Amino acid sequence: MAVLPLLLCLLPLAPASSPPQPATPSPCPRRCRCQTQSLPLSVLCPGAGLLFVPPSLDRRAAELRLADNFIAAVRRRDLANMTGLLHLSLSRNTIRHVAAGAFADLRALRALHLDGNRLTSLGEGQLRGLVNLRHLILSNNQLAALAAGALDDCAETLEDLDLSYNNLEQLPWEALGRLGNVNTLGLDHNLLASVPAGAFSRLHKLARLDMTSNRLTTIPPDPLFSRLPLLARPRGSPASALVLAFGGNPLHCNCELVWLRRLAREDDLEACASPALGGRYFWAVGEEEFVCEPPVVTHRSPPLAVPAGRPAALRCRAVGDPEPRVRWVSPQGRLLGNSSRARAFPNGTLELLVTEPGDGGIFTCIAANAAGEATAAVELTVGPPPPPQLANSTSCDPPRDGDPDTLTPPSAASASASAKAADAGPPTDRGVQVTEHGATAALVQWPDQRPIPGIRMYQIQYNSSADDILVYRMIPADSSSFLLTDLASGRTYDLCVLAVYEDSATGLTATRPVGCNRFSTEPALRPCGAPHAPFLGGTMIIALGGVIVASVLVFIFVLLMRYKVHGGQPPGKAKAPAPVSSVCSQTNGALGPTLAPPAPEPAAPRAHTVVQLDCDPWGPSHEPTGP
Repeated sequence: MAVLPLLLCLLPLAPASSPPQPATPSPCPRRCRCQTQSLPLSVLCPGAGLLFVPPSLDRRAAELRLADNFIAAVRRRDLANMTGLLHLSLSRNTIRHVAAGAFADLRALRALHLDGNRLTSLGEGQLRGLVNLRHLILSNNQLAALAAGALDDCAETLEDLDLSYNNLEQLPWEALGRLGNVNTLGLDHNLLASVPAGAFSRLHKLARLDMTSNRLTTIPPDPLFSRLPLLARPRGSPASALVLAFGGNPLHCNCELVWLRRLAREDDLEACASPALGGRYFWAVGEEEFVCEPPVVTHRSPPLAVPAGRPAALRCRAVGDPEPRVRWVSPQGRLLGNSSRARAFPNGTLELLVTEPGDGGIFTCIAANAAGEATAAVELTVGPPPPPQLANSTSCDPPRDGDPDTLTPPSAASASASAKAADAGPPTDRGVQVTEHGATAALVQWPDQRPIPGIRMYQIQYNSSADDILVYRMIPADSSSFLLTDLASGRTYDLCVLAVYEDSATGLTATRPVGCNRFSTEPALRPCGAPHAPFLGGTMIIALGGVIVASVLVFIFVLLMRYKVHGGQPPGKAKAPAPVSSVCSQTNGALGPTLAPPAPEPAAPRAHTVVQLDCDPWGPSHEPTGP
């Protein structure tokens, strides 16, 4: 029992367990100000001259300001483990690259400022992990592309999106339509040329939409706009009002913008850019002046006949306000578009890549705009395929008399084809005749127009069925015919002749139509097939062999001539010299040995002798005996 009091006395002396100590804060980066004494923690480094994100950041910080520096890139490790960060400002740096997943750990981030940098695109992984982001500021960059999935992680929470002052020509409108909580959307000062209908229909909380200074010619009506009674009255507007700004766009003021004109506006300075209302204040133009013109088909292809297996191009041109859209319907009533066998172009051309016998019939061209629609029929005849041609054949089509420019009277087949083509166009005036034509030339004749007083000249206008370009020719007044050259073979041409004269009543130059005609040029001759490769090879071998044989014969002939000139001896071997006697010159006044008379020689070509002077007086076999 005495031990218990002893233990009770020693118990207060036992060391008490110490409370947990807070983690040691990271040192504050140089030239930065850090608030670490109380929550929330913040790191403030504006204008500190930083070239990169400081590695010694306190990872517990809730606010990080790195604006007005020279940071060029955001790496994956720069912001790792900063799970409590709520506000991040990287404004006005030189950021060109953001690594994929650079913000993946910032799951609590509410505001991200990347404005005033040099970003050119935003991919799908660069904003990954920002599931609580509410404010995203990307203005004053160089953005030209925004990926469709770039905003997927923050689509449900984003309230403020600023994409102004960039280079955006297109936007992922489907992705923007999923921003159900967005209040402010800034798209101003970009290069947007169109907005699809219904792009903002699901943005039920949108309060401000800025599309100022783009390239918009029209703004389609949207269900969002129709639900709001008043647009863009910032002062005194009700809470549910939408502020819509669209000034600085080249608006095409026609019936498509009547819905916008009917809205009450008093403060914006939008103006019309075209057509007849160009330069007028948008809100000063009456509703009755916002009109459209229904489409009118101005050109269509004449009846076309092609053999099966060949391509065919059907053309249709229409005008109207707004510009009509051209569509094609097949003879079976199907709407035609781009497929493996057909291509539809925006200019109204339908190209059938490979025709089949069942493709023939009446194709319908439909031109439609907001004011109505117009139709035109184009007949296509698909004939039997052309006969197969032998691969090794070098024959040609039977030549016609003369060259392609030679004029011949039109045959019965071409005359019937021209008549059939004329039925599809304006009636032919028999006053103007194309009496002869070839593949590239045609002779045009017209009656004398001298009864017209003051006639100065004639004007010929013509164009091919393959294009809409008019060609003009000016003819002297005393002419009644003209030879057209440089025509395309196998084409149908529409031609009109006009008389240019001086109107005696007004003193001005006037024109009077003489007549019109439609004709077709002859098809071009099929070129001869090229010589076969074996034929060319054999010819080259024969020619080369002949050159070699001729060279050998010339060489042999030259050798024979040289051999004959040198007396039958090889040219490299010299003749033996003729025999000569010793000849000495007179020395010291003494008379030496005399020249022995030469032995007679047979009658032969006389050879030259060699005389040796100053020779040894003793002969070649004697030596001097002394002085």
